[in-house]
Amino acid sequence: MIVHNFDPVLINFGFLSIRWYSLAYIFGILLGVYWGKYLIKQKFSDTNLSEQNLDDYIIWAVLGIIIGGRLGYVFFYDFNFYFSNVSEIAKVWNGGMSFHGGLIGIIVSSFLFTKKNKISFWSLTDVLACISPIGIFLGRLSNFINGELIGKPTDVSWSFIFPKYDQIPRHPSQLYEALLEGFLLFFVMNFLVRKLNKKNGYLSIIFLITYSSFRVIGEIFREPDQHLGYLYFGLSMGTILSFLTISFGIFFILLKSKNDFRKN
Repeated sequence: MIVHNFDPVLINFGFLSIRWYSLAYIFGILLGVYWGKYLIKQKFSDTNLSEQNLDDYIIWAVLGIIIGGRLGYVFFYDFNFYFSNVSEIAKVWNGGMSFHGGLIGIIVSSFLFTKKNKISFWSLTDVLACISPIGIFLGRLSNFINGELIGKPTDVSWSFIFPKYDQIPRHPSQLYEALLEGFLLFFVMNFLVRKLNKKNGYLSIIFLITYSSFRVIGEIFREPDQHLGYLYFGLSMGTILSFLTISFGIFFILLKSKNDFRKN
């Protein structure tokens, strides 16, 4: 049993605080762009996607993540509160972001960006599927440092007490998710990018299914949102959304396989 005593603020200048969570976003983007350019040169040289496209896409990605993530949280997790307090929606610094909302935001921003620049939507999202686990990994580590999204009570020897929440030993579910949704998913996607002869969206859909499957596993060890609790069939909102994205992923991969078979 370990007592969690990490400070979410790395450096405090008084008028300005540098938080681990902010650094996770910054380094997630920087490392993701670096790795994405490498993949474009090595594995996507036969597409019309360029390294410059990835540089130009950064602002679109940031807007997609922030707007989609925030609106996803509003609609999926706390609609009644924000419906009555509309001005609170813009206050992202108070917390409240949804991965699934951010995913929708990334899909929309990618579609608009590729249409504007006349490049392949699937090539861009396939690259994003290979680099996104970097940001997810750093984000989950930041969740742990912040002492948020805590795990369920447990008596395992590696349990943590989160004093800001209660004095009960709990699973470090944030670390489980960092390992599954970040570390392991990164190696799965970057193994497949080398093995699949035909990418063209398959990497994107496999990412959707695999991330969602890992998220379902992570939710087993994680406390549901306090204001929501467990919903239908005793499932958390994160689990329900993940099952939906798994279903969409299976549908689209079957549809693409059928269309590709007809073309051949």
